[in-house]
Amino acid sequence: MKYLTLLLIIFFGTQISSAQINEFGIFVGGSNFIGDVGATDYIAPKQLAFGAIYKWNRSKRHSYRISLTFTELEGDDNDSDDPSRQIRDYKFNNNILELSAGMEFTFFDFDLHNGGTVSTPYLYSGISVAKHDNFFFNPDGTGAIVDEETTNYAFGIPMVLGYKVAVSTDFILALEIGARYTFSDKLDGSVSDYGGADASVSFGNTNNNDWYTFTGITLTYTFGRNPCFCPGG
Repeated sequence: MKYLTLLLIIFFGTQISSAQINEFGIFVGGSNFIGDVGATDYIAPKQLAFGAIYKWNRSKRHSYRISLTFTELEGDDNDSDDPSRQIRDYKFNNNILELSAGMEFTFFDFDLHNGGTVSTPYLYSGISVAKHDNFFFNPDGTGAIVDEETTNYAFGIPMVLGYKVAVSTDFILALEIGARYTFSDKLDGSVSDYGGADASVSFGNTNNNDWYTFTGITLTYTFGRNPCFCPGG
């Protein structure tokens, strides 16, 4: 009996899953960092960012979404309008790999099976975690980076605004701008665990955590049956 129950669960679970429409595709764009090193412009793509994205459209108005994105965050005090940062002349590069998951909400119904052009603005939020390198700036005043040869994870909250359009019945193109507020101040090396978080190697405003943004486009391919919210689905 328990095997029959298991088979029924698998069968109906598969049917429910295939009764939704899925999207899988790519993200390509740029990233910029906002913290204690470099410029403080909120939207200023500087380094290449790319990754993969998957969506499960649960209804015409919301989708579950997961993405994996790679970029090399960069900060350079020479790009800042702050004279004190220009004099300090710190710069860094930090490779990050971000996993993000959450929910996407559309402003209008987004139903690919009604025919014609379908488009809508949307919002996305959830939770993110970014793997990054640990380092700090040598306190001797040279601005040299000391690599701790360790990695850490910065959890954060993604806040994304976008606009998407169905360019065909199979492909969806979107433009989006997404800021990530992190619960970490270590992405730019301004706070370090070296020597037990020695204050001599820390600098900047330790009360403000780091931010970074992704700006770019997504192109996704749709597959699966008509979702249950469609006529005849």
